[in-house]
Amino acid sequence: MANSLYPLFQTIATAPTEQALRIRFMDGISEYFGVQRWGIYLLNSDNGLTSVDAQGVSDTFVEQYQKFGKSVDPVLQYVVQYHAPAHEELVLPKGTWKQSELYQRCCSTYDHEHIMTGPIVGQGQLIGTVNFARIGHLPAFSQLDLASLGAVCTHFSARLAELRKQSLVVPNPFFKRLTPREVQIANLVAKGLTNAEVGAELWITQNSVKQALKRMFQKLEVSARTEMVAKLRDMLQP
Repeated sequence: MANSLYPLFQTIATAPTEQALRIRFMDGISEYFGVQRWGIYLLNSDNGLTSVDAQGVSDTFVEQYQKFGKSVDPVLQYVVQYHAPAHEELVLPKGTWKQSELYQRCCSTYDHEHIMTGPIVGQGQLIGTVNFARIGHLPAFSQLDLASLGAVCTHFSARLAELRKQSLVVPNPFFKRLTPREVQIANLVAKGLTNAEVGAELWITQNSVKQALKRMFQKLEVSARTEMVAKLRDMLQP
């Protein structure tokens, strides 16, 4: 993990919109925690998903977790109860992680050797989570990781609350036309990645990227990547 979280705190604090906050967080978080899988799940008042930003996992995993894993996730249950970050070694008896239902149903298939989840809160309620996974033979998350994630979640929650209160801020209307996955693609395109490179980053095929871009061009009424990036520039990670 990086020595100082200050640059990440500044990135979070200066995000101009909620969409930009999510994108910047997703782009910058992995280097601080040494993770290969990470994501943000935001919830509505009925505890249903309103958005998912995920890196290193496929849409299939997200669907499988929502269908089979969420209800038996002991780490999430801790986070829901205490509004504090947790990892598997904190909430399960030593040596039982790989016998847990969550590991058997979801994590083993995707090589999630260690997981950690943190709370995103607002108005006294859990309104989302930050989710990390380490793969292969990497070590489990530590107490320092827990403390650091707690700090990050505090900053993220505070900035999200601020942005949601800024009723005078007019969001970029074009972003409303795109799905969360299309926003991820746009952000990678803005960084100069090819279709093949975008596909590799998001675990989708090159043809899926090509077809997504066609749909995005139609939605945004543009005919080229440069036009698309120009329309979305104020929302994309520099």
